[in-house]
Amino acid sequence: MTHSNQQELAHQKNMKKQSDSVNGKRRDDWLSAATHKQRDSEIMQQKQKKANEKEEEPK
Repeated sequence: MTHSNQQELAHQKNMKKQSDSVNGKRRDDWLSAATHKQRDSEIMQQKQKKANEKEEEPK
């Protein structure tokens, strides 16, 4: 049985999505809410530290 072009494109898109998740591009999808919150907190602290250092530099 032959596939229509739309079915073939959908199949290719799905295969790419699956391979991306296997390759780690979508690795953080499985993290819990607490883990996300902790990671985001650490990132924001680093950004704030950089901003404070930049602010303290003499002009």
